[in-house]
Amino acid sequence: MLHRKSSWPDYRAVWRWHFYAGLFCIPFVIILSLTGALYLYRPQLEPWLDRTWDEKVSGEIVQPLAMQFQAALETFPQSKPAAYLLPDSGWKASRFLVMHEGKLQRVYVDPNQAKVLGWELDDSRFFNWLKRLHGQLLMGTRGSNLVELASSWTIVMLATGLFLWWPRSHKGWGGILYPRWHSGPRRWIRDLHGVTGFWIAAFAFFLLATGLPWAKFWGSYFRQARALVGADLSKQDWTLGGQSAGDHAGHTNDSIQPMKRKGGFRRSSGGIVENWDHLEMVVSKAVSMQLEPPVLIEPPESEGGPWKIKGESPNRVHRRTTELDATTGRVVRDDGFSQKHWIDQAVSAGIAAHEGQLFGPLNQLLGLLTALGLLLLSVSGLRMWWRRRTSKTLGAPPPLVQPRIQATFVAMFLLLSLYIPMFGASALLVVLLERFVLSRNETLRHWLSLRPTTRNATEPP
Repeated sequence: MLHRKSSWPDYRAVWRWHFYAGLFCIPFVIILSLTGALYLYRPQLEPWLDRTWDEKVSGEIVQPLAMQFQAALETFPQSKPAAYLLPDSGWKASRFLVMHEGKLQRVYVDPNQAKVLGWELDDSRFFNWLKRLHGQLLMGTRGSNLVELASSWTIVMLATGLFLWWPRSHKGWGGILYPRWHSGPRRWIRDLHGVTGFWIAAFAFFLLATGLPWAKFWGSYFRQARALVGADLSKQDWTLGGQSAGDHAGHTNDSIQPMKRKGGFRRSSGGIVENWDHLEMVVSKAVSMQLEPPVLIEPPESEGGPWKIKGESPNRVHRRTTELDATTGRVVRDDGFSQKHWIDQAVSAGIAAHEGQLFGPLNQLLGLLTALGLLLLSVSGLRMWWRRRTSKTLGAPPPLVQPRIQATFVAMFLLLSLYIPMFGASALLVVLLERFVLSRNETLRHWLSLRPTTRNATEPP
């Protein structure tokens, strides 16, 4: 006896999409949750990683900054000055950024002796590496696209999971707000999975939405939308697929974008860099501004150009860039959060919240709990799938026969595809592949449970 026609998506169809979305997303969710949870605490952990350089400082008499920067430049022949990092509380060694052979080097200098303590490639620093793993899987643009694809299907996984969790008969709050502890291990795992998904869903959706602006494809798509409303006239302070989206578009205090210098700041015959006369004045001005760290002092890009003071706070709401005339100390330009287009303000605030920096320790705690919840969803989902699968089938829920597709679903699918084009394209590919390729092969059809069944289950066993 065949199934009667039913409106689609029905419970089983949603369950099937939840199954496939989870099977694809879970490896990525595990990686992103682990790396994201650790990155939340970058402001606290990075100074601890740098402590070995500060412990090497000795003496009390501080040498001029120009002499310290000179020592940093001499470490790499033919290098160019990129920036000086204003000392943060607890710092003892001076930090300088120099450009050498197209790569940014972070040089640590003993300020009391103008002696180089050591250096490291800025991109190789642990949290810069961790961010590339989190956003690009260490694969550049291809990795960014893959993370974006996984993120879009994670949205599907969460949305379908909420549909499956939704209580259809109210018999207490067990299995809805908390797991039923005395109903057997199989139901307890299923309850834990569903209840955890309910409690973290809103936070997970927020993290996914605020992470999309970094993705190469979606970020470029969003940039075109920004241009339509005039927001593209301002320089965005987030990258696309790990690459700058425009001149001086920087990271969140990870690797500083190299500057395109036209000249100036040469070594004189006496070995001291020319044109550093105003460095101390600019540093004094930067200190008086009391910007949230890290604060970068960037020399002019060409002779006679302005110095830059860049407050690169992890909380992007507090970021600020000030340009000073090298001769008079007059403020030439002063850009902060209030000067941004409202769209960029919303994105910047969202990114700060995504990284756990918008409203302090509570923001970090919420991000950590969400990451742990996603890990719990992944582990419990894998366990349920592993028990369900057999040696002859993947364990996917079987679909209904020739269901009627609801117009509401089509509209929701089109809206989500408009918002995330990569999801729409991949979902269409999955449907076509299942309909015209996989379902025509007897072995694959059986393994994927594509054959019609006579059992009309309304919930998973």
